[in-house]
Amino acid sequence: MTSNTASLTGSIAGPSLWTRMMSGQTGPVCVIMIALLVMWYVGAIFMNAPTQIDRYNRADQTWTTTQLIEDTLAQERPILPAPHQVVQEMYKTIFATNITSKRSLVYHSWVTLSSTLLGFASGTLLGILLAVGIVHVTTLEKSLMPWVISSQTIPILAIAPMVIVVLGAIGIKGLIPKAVISTYLCFFPITISMVKGLRSPQVIQLDLMRTYNASKWQTFWQLRLPSAMPYLFASLKVAIAISLVGAIIGELPTGAQAGLGARLLAGSYYGQTIQIWSALFTAAFVAAMMVMIVGWCERRVLARMGVGA
Repeated sequence: MTSNTASLTGSIAGPSLWTRMMSGQTGPVCVIMIALLVMWYVGAIFMNAPTQIDRYNRADQTWTTTQLIEDTLAQERPILPAPHQVVQEMYKTIFATNITSKRSLVYHSWVTLSSTLLGFASGTLLGILLAVGIVHVTTLEKSLMPWVISSQTIPILAIAPMVIVVLGAIGIKGLIPKAVISTYLCFFPITISMVKGLRSPQVIQLDLMRTYNASKWQTFWQLRLPSAMPYLFASLKVAIAISLVGAIIGELPTGAQAGLGARLLAGSYYGQTIQIWSALFTAAFVAAMMVMIVGWCERRVLARMGVGA
């Protein structure tokens, strides 16, 4: 009788705090982040400890485990920087530095972002045009689609220097070569997704358009294109992220003086691992923000069309 009363009381009280936290997205995300931070700190201690112990031995200095842990997490040039070191570097170079300074990550992010957006825009336009041609022209489907697919089998690290050299030889430097590399990376998912989306209308829908005596362009604007919107935005989320990767890769062969790629190069040249990690996390944050903006646009466009995102 007592156990039944306790269970009844528990059911009336509702789920526990832990259950409520883990039922949504916030709880699991926080747990994973805490686990990653713990693993990161442990990895930093173990990877930096041999260097620190060698310093102690050279200085003929006695040390304790607590001192070793503190010193491994405070090295100037660690093999693996601790999370708080990366956060401090990002705060210093984002908020505590003038955005026009070449030490500012905001300045470098804008340099990379400008070529990213140009490459993304041109890659989106190119991908949509190729998809429309492939869907409506049978010859293009048979001749062009294999080349579109095979183009992605060539490593971008092999193509990027050639693009930089060829365009530099004809006097095109700066923003354009990096945008071309971004275009090369991001047009492919857009082309493939748009081909799938433009072909997504069912046969009965196409027959209905023919019954209304609709032309090819009317069928395209009123049926095929609206049906392809969910496919397009799904590919845009992928394309916007990899266009940023393309812009960063485009900065590496040129020895650029500005941009997130330049920060990575400078950090690798001078052994500034904290600088490298802060640039990487800044790039990840910029990519996440751009994906969120595309997602916001997707929700607005699909809502206007009466389609659930």
